[in-house]
Amino acid sequence: MKISIKDFGELSGQLIQEYTLTNHQGVSLSAITYGAAITSIRVPDKNGLIENIVLGYDTLDEYVFYRPFYGATVGRVAGRIDKGKFSLEGKNYQLETNEKGNHLHGGKNSLDTKIWSVKTNSTENEAQLIFSYKSLNNENGYPGNLAIQVTYTLTESNDWKVNYHATTDETTLFNPTNHVYFNLTGDPTHTIKQHQLTLTSNLFAELREDSIPTGNLLPVNETPFDFTIADTVSKGFESSHPQNKLVAGYDHPFVLEHLSQKPEAVLYDSISGRRVQMFTDQDAVVIYATDSLDGKHTKEGTLLEHYAGITLETQQLPDAINQKKFGNIILKPTDIFQAETTYRFDTML
Repeated sequence: MKISIKDFGELSGQLIQEYTLTNHQGVSLSAITYGAAITSIRVPDKNGLIENIVLGYDTLDEYVFYRPFYGATVGRVAGRIDKGKFSLEGKNYQLETNEKGNHLHGGKNSLDTKIWSVKTNSTENEAQLIFSYKSLNNENGYPGNLAIQVTYTLTESNDWKVNYHATTDETTLFNPTNHVYFNLTGDPTHTIKQHQLTLTSNLFAELREDSIPTGNLLPVNETPFDFTIADTVSKGFESSHPQNKLVAGYDHPFVLEHLSQKPEAVLYDSISGRRVQMFTDQDAVVIYATDSLDGKHTKEGTLLEHYAGITLETQQLPDAINQKKFGNIILKPTDIFQAETTYRFDTML
């Protein structure tokens, strides 16, 4: 396995570098120390053409200025917290509100805006980028000094593994995700409308108008949210279903069923033949595919179209601290947070 490094820019007097892992088949994964963000994943199509299948930028300034969450490590808590409020061990907390009066993706200066340290590791069969960051007590309003490690592993079998490890010295919240946007066409000027999605999910979380979960988990059956059998994601973009109309597509958490030996999600593009199979130990995945990618941002000199990418954000259900039966995102000093998600890349004819 090969590991290469190049300078990506400078921020506040600190050099930002991009690390690239490449296996013997030419599949590569690149990430920068800013936000521990994935900038590129290059895989072959059914004809052997290797292209980048995730959205990203060429310059650091674009990541900083636009803050699109492209490929970034998101947290401390991914998704939204209602009004930024929660109670923990009898104490009330108020986080900063940065979207419609709610707290989104950890706040204005959260993990995706931090400069991470990184170490590398390589064996015959895999290579790793091991990112570390210490989020100090009261950063963005969260209690506790939180030591975070995020490891990206690329294997010779074309798996990308994301491993999280965290400890705290005070009871706090932690629910991270990676916000990578896939476009399996290999060309961000082409939409993902005809991508086919399969999910091991029979329930999705209903959203309010401000995208906070209502607490209701709705059955996917006979709705545009049913991907128990492979279907194109475009069915939700022009749907009259009130939940689709709310966000012009999908910005919804799906409750995952962990079926033995089966991926929790499969994303497939029939034109390129590229496929991503996703395996995770997390309880939910947020599917985000809307018209918010509206051509205002550029990549390699080209305009991004509406519906230029789709996320598969594995996590616990959003706003879990305020919702009964949404799972536990509390991390205590006696605990070690660990989570793993694997994205497996291959092709189908």
